[in-house]
Amino acid sequence: MVSEKTATKDKLNNYELIIILKPDLANEKLDAVLENVKKFISGKGGAVADVQKWGKRRLAYPINHFGEGIYFLLKLQAKASQNRELEINLKISEDVLRHLLVKIE
Repeated sequence: MVSEKTATKDKLNNYELIIILKPDLANEKLDAVLENVKKFISGKGGAVADVQKWGKRRLAYPINHFGEGIYFLLKLQAKASQNRELEINLKISEDVLRHLLVKIE
C-alpha cells in the first residue's frame, strides 16, 4: 500500500520558473543554459511544456553589477521532491542572475 505522503511526493505539479540570465551572453550560451535546465527537469521525471523568451529588460536594482537581464519564463511539470535540487543548480550557475519557482494551483 502506498502512503499518502509518498503519493504526494511522486505526483507531478505545475510550476512556472522565471530565470534572469546575464545580458552579455551569446545566443548559443543562452540556448545551452536553457537546454541544461530542460534536461535536468526531464531527467528527474518532469516535463517542460512551454518556454517564453521575454527578452532583455532593465532590472529594478543592479545584480552583480548588471543593470539588465535576459528573462525567460518556463512552464513545467515536476515532482515536488526535485524543486530543492533544481533551485540549488540554478544558484550555482554563473550565468543565472536570479530565478523564481512558483507552484501553480
